[in-house]
Amino acid sequence: MASLTDTLDRNWAPRVLSILRIATALFFLQHGFAKLLGFPHVAYFDGLQLFSLIGLAGVLEIVGGLLLLVGLFTRPVAFILSGEMAVAYFSAHAPASFFPLLNQGELAALYSFIFLYLAAAGGGVWSLDAARGGSSRPALA
Repeated sequence: MASLTDTLDRNWAPRVLSILRIATALFFLQHGFAKLLGFPHVAYFDGLQLFSLIGLAGVLEIVGGLLLLVGLFTRPVAFILSGEMAVAYFSAHAPASFFPLLNQGELAALYSFIFLYLAAAGGGVWSLDAARGGSSRPALA
């Protein structure tokens, strides 16, 4: 007889993975929309040039965020976004202080690790990857 933990792992873990992917994509999309579309408005991004590092980040955030939202090409997209957030952390935040709390880099670091997890785990059962027959289960499961 399967234990309650086994049942929860088998039944809910793939769904919660999809929920994590969807929620993260929705939060992440806000950054790209703010940079390139001006909504929500962030004064720091006024006059942003598309052909700049921050403009490139905005493109990655919108395109990658939309692909993650629907769970299409989850693993490679999440890997690229993890790298983007690592670069953002080390170039924009880490020089100010070693501690993420002091350098305001907690969000970039957290996104980097969440995307790294999604690159390893996939998009979950509620993803276009799963619907088209791609792997929706963790690579090591």
